[in-house]
Amino acid sequence: MSEVLAGVSAVDWAALAWFFVAWAGYGWFADRSRWARDGLLGTSHRHRQEWARQMLKREMRMPDAALVGNLMQSVSFYASTTIYIIAGVLAVLGALDQVIRFAADLPFARQSSRALSEVKLLVLLTVFIVAYFKFTWSLRQFNLLSILIGSSPVGTDGEAIEQAAERLARVNSLAGDEFNRGIRAYYFGLAVVAWFIQPWLFLAVTTVVVVVLYRRDFASPALAALGGGKGAG
Repeated sequence: MSEVLAGVSAVDWAALAWFFVAWAGYGWFADRSRWARDGLLGTSHRHRQEWARQMLKREMRMPDAALVGNLMQSVSFYASTTIYIIAGVLAVLGALDQVIRFAADLPFARQSSRALSEVKLLVLLTVFIVAYFKFTWSLRQFNLLSILIGSSPVGTDGEAIEQAAERLARVNSLAGDEFNRGIRAYYFGLAVVAWFIQPWLFLAVTTVVVVVLYRRDFASPALAALGGGKGAG
């Protein structure tokens, strides 16, 4: 432990602290703050509510089941890919000396001890393990959504129909939001890769990731096309 602490500079600590603050802080801002309802997640939820209402008017729901199946395929792809990434990171842990030599030859790369390099890999591994849990939980919730679609009543009005629509939209949004959090972990995982080159680069890339995510969630053409943004809803 003392060897690891001795190899971690103040810049490394600052970059790592900023990484976790940025990841957790942006997650709270995009998912749970009062601004979230105007973002991509909040706007998507309103469209899911309308999808549920329209679906409940139809007796034949094969198109809806097909849409959910397509969503599940995307989540399954990312979950499978994440397993391969985790396996790759574990393999790199066994060949760490070659990685250290490779990183040292990169322009502006900063020399780091083996212990610090192991910490960097463990942080990267943690990020993708979180992503895997997000994707698999998203997949399970989409399975629950399929069950709800099969058990939902048919109708156009009434309190029971509105409750069913809200339940469908809620589960749909929960699954979609978990998928989004898994994708977000990928973005921050790319920032950790920059740490192998230079802690200042790690800090800078983490900041860039936050800016990119904000623009996509709160200031993107996709959000405008969905009718989101300030004053939406």
